[in-house]
Amino acid sequence: MPLHLSPSFREQLASADRALIGMWACSGSPLVTEVAAGSGLDWLLIDMEHSANTLESTLLQLQVVAAYPITPVVRVPSNDTVAIKQVLDLGAQNLIVPMVSSADEARAAVAATRYPPEGVRGVGSALARSARWNRIDGYLRDSAQHTSLTVQIETAAGVEAAADIAGVDGVDAVFVGPSDLSASMGLLGQQTHSDVVSAVERVFDAVKSAGKPVGVNAFDPSAADAYIAAGAEFVAVGADVAMLARASEALASRFIPASDGATRASY
Repeated sequence: MPLHLSPSFREQLASADRALIGMWACSGSPLVTEVAAGSGLDWLLIDMEHSANTLESTLLQLQVVAAYPITPVVRVPSNDTVAIKQVLDLGAQNLIVPMVSSADEARAAVAATRYPPEGVRGVGSALARSARWNRIDGYLRDSAQHTSLTVQIETAAGVEAAADIAGVDGVDAVFVGPSDLSASMGLLGQQTHSDVVSAVERVFDAVKSAGKPVGVNAFDPSAADAYIAAGAEFVAVGADVAMLARASEALASRFIPASDGATRASY
């Protein structure tokens, strides 16, 4: 019996009438990710770049999330053809590729998601969850329709090249990362600095001019609201580990007397 895949993040963005709100899954725990999957949010970013997530834990999270009405997006560790192939073969339909700073790098990411002759993705559909072990009719022919690619702009060079990056055929959306961008601009840890915000909004304008959706990472609610007002079409507003850290700190603050008056900077 032929099976059917879920709509891609590209399709979800195209049909949305508001900004899509998501969060990060960084714990590496399928249980924590399942809790987040039932939250009512629009999308869930399973991160393999800055977390303990492995191929195995990512697979388990894709499996548990499949039972919930939320779109999983996987950020691969780097713009690497082998890593992208492996994550696609796990059944990830929606990828974010980090640190894309030029049109050439964007084209390399696109090629890694496409089978020859359009790209360089290795063919293993009979062995992989992506095609449900060849139970998806026409998967090899239609794989590009089932897959969405978002590239992440996180450097000053990427800001300057944003229009060219967004214009690459096969790039479905652009996601801006203010944390690394602020570091690239010499403003480490200052994601809401006015110069960083201005750079993010420059990317918004360039990407929108290219006719592509644009999103941003913004854990500060006021920053998220401002970016939505500025035209962000998808926003990541929190992370499982950050939420646990802040909530556990709040419990400690509520019930344990302060001893040194020290405070910690929070993302």
